[in-house]
Amino acid sequence: MTTVKNIFDYINKIAPYDNAEEWDNTGFLAGDFKKEVSRAVLSLDATKDAVSFAKGVGADLLITHHPIIFSPVKNIKKGTALYDVINSDIAVISSHTSFDKAQGGINDNLAMLLGLKNTKRLDNGIVVAGDLQEEMSIDDFAVLVCEVLGTHGLRYTDTDKLIKRVAVGGGACGEYIEEAMAGADCFVTADMKYHQMLDANENGYAVIDAGHFETENVPFLMLKERLEEIFTDVEFLIAPVENPVKEI
Repeated sequence: MTTVKNIFDYINKIAPYDNAEEWDNTGFLAGDFKKEVSRAVLSLDATKDAVSFAKGVGADLLITHHPIIFSPVKNIKKGTALYDVINSDIAVISSHTSFDKAQGGINDNLAMLLGLKNTKRLDNGIVVAGDLQEEMSIDDFAVLVCEVLGTHGLRYTDTDKLIKRVAVGGGACGEYIEEAMAGADCFVTADMKYHQMLDANENGYAVIDAGHFETENVPFLMLKERLEEIFTDVEFLIAPVENPVKEI
């Protein structure tokens, strides 16, 4: 019999919650810690659609990357995701920055998806850098990123230099741009502001903003395979949720 606590403990082993950023809110966030789990759903975000899917399939647990509770909760209103998981008796575990930093976590998985070799985690503990199999132009590499991650509306700075070593920081990792570019030809991340991209271009940095959802969704859902290997009595499903922010 697998319980919520068993799965919590396993995730804590591979991505210790104590390693999360101080501002973050990770770990067991809702439900019954001792509840038996026969079906669990994974989703990058604990949206109402994800919770509705979990409820519809009779899931006991929802595992997300982004916390369902982030800012202090002053009320819990009907129709919200938090209200629905509580009333549906669905437990919630969220990993977030602890999984960003973990071996085999978000950025290791993102590097793997992009085919990077000789990977190394930078001193900040989050960004991972590795080598492409062969050099390519920023235009060709941007196309590759689009195809691999299913990104629409990708933004990138223009440069004539060839790209070989790439740093990746899934989600909002713009704060690490200087460290990333100190040892890489290109930085793949998300949520870069216009002036950050402008400054990057002025500095001659090759930066690709590939989208927050896109740089984290598949890398997070790759956790499913690891969970299935350990908890063979639990059915793990992926919530069929797409990026709600549409771009052409």
